[in-house]
Amino acid sequence: MSATAVYEIVDRIKQLPVEDRQLLEELLAELEDESWKQEASKARQQARERHLDQAAIDQAVHRVRYGA
Repeated sequence: MSATAVYEIVDRIKQLPVEDRQLLEELLAELEDESWKQEASKARQQARERHLDQAAIDQAVHRVRYGA
């Protein structure tokens, strides 16, 4: 999709009545949530394949946040 097409879509969104814009925002939020769930599922599967459990993940996060 070209930048021109994106700007045209944004212009059309701006012309929507408030109720329709709210509905659009809700639908986009649902799409984002579904995408996040799919990515989270993939990440959990990869963690299982690498034999990473929650304790190992917590330790890694702690090391990144607070150093070794």
